[in-house]
Amino acid sequence: MGQSKTVIVVGAGIVGVSTALALQSRGYQVTVLDRTGVAAQASQGNAGAFAFAEVQPLASPGIMLKAPKWIMDPLGPLSIPPRYLVQIMPWMLRFWRASWKDRYEHSLKAQTALMDHCRAALERQIKQIDGEHLIQRAGQMGLFEGAAQFKASQAAWDLKRDNGVVFDDLTSPEAIAEIQPGLDARFTHARFTPHWYSTIDPKSWTQFVADAFVAQGGEIKIADVQEIKPIPEGVSLIAGGEALQADRVVIACGAWSHHMARKLGHHIPLETERGYNTTLPEGAFDLRTHLTFGAHGFVMSRINGGVRVGGAVELGGLDLPPNYKRADILLKKAKSFAPGLNTEGGTQWMGFRPSLPDTLPVIDHAPGVPQVIYAFGHGHLGLTQSAGTAEIVCNLMENTKAALDIAPYAATRF
Repeated sequence: MGQSKTVIVVGAGIVGVSTALALQSRGYQVTVLDRTGVAAQASQGNAGAFAFAEVQPLASPGIMLKAPKWIMDPLGPLSIPPRYLVQIMPWMLRFWRASWKDRYEHSLKAQTALMDHCRAALERQIKQIDGEHLIQRAGQMGLFEGAAQFKASQAAWDLKRDNGVVFDDLTSPEAIAEIQPGLDARFTHARFTPHWYSTIDPKSWTQFVADAFVAQGGEIKIADVQEIKPIPEGVSLIAGGEALQADRVVIACGAWSHHMARKLGHHIPLETERGYNTTLPEGAFDLRTHLTFGAHGFVMSRINGGVRVGGAVELGGLDLPPNYKRADILLKKAKSFAPGLNTEGGTQWMGFRPSLPDTLPVIDHAPGVPQVIYAFGHGHLGLTQSAGTAEIVCNLMENTKAALDIAPYAATRF
């Protein structure tokens, strides 16, 4: 397919700009539209991790037994604001069904295959844009408070090992301190994943990918898409009051993507995980690896020489006001876990993660509208799966076989 073929990508987050770059590399003339600009939403404030080891779906057997606690604890690792409970019930029912053993095993297999593909695709992308200087290959450490907690996590970590994840068991505070000094002695056990890596800053990484796209002739416009409809010649849009047309359109606008899908008559059950964090300036703590406090639902990551403390899940949609008490709680915990952490001078942030009930994204032609491709719903894993998603979109665009079975990511599965 030659240069005359035009594509509009809606969304300038990491999935959108990665997709634009990949399509451009295949010879397409690509324009990106975004209502607020490059990395203006979830792509700017996430933990910066390429979390290829995280293959286990959130919808796992037994998880719904925890639902009453989510509702009762508004500041817990996973919460649902009471005023949002009625609205989210249809999504929760799908989430419950996705946690059944048969669906869970299907999602686990599909997530593992996607992670394997995305890991290789990211390395290709890093090489393509000469982006190694923005990558940190410093591993990741999951921490446990005592032997009982460590043993209770064994099945989940065995699952990771079975799916190719390499890790080392650390069974003393001294062994932990050799990799990450300065942690409270309550953390007696850990598992260290040496091949885990991240970016020095997700916003800088997304901007770097976008800059590579623009440098090769691509265009990024700030414009809100008000209308989209298929026409015989391709797709017609109205964006920022301007009438546009393209041969193909890719919808990759994260937590807002289901609104775009509705304009085409499709009801995709996408919900919004609201994530909170605080970014501390350079010198706040000598953080040497990515730290995961699984029992508490948050992480500490190294961002631009500083520390980002964030995580947790609040299923609260796009419209409720942020509850920054969640960020305060995480920062207070981080201070107790790493006593030398300087918590002064931090910047709080809340972002929207686009999540589907089975923890898998939609990467597929829009049903009945082959001119439009959907690429959204990655949840916590948009950065991780961006380069691989971009390659799959290229396969869909060109009607070529992807490197993996893409049926599990179909838009019609719901």
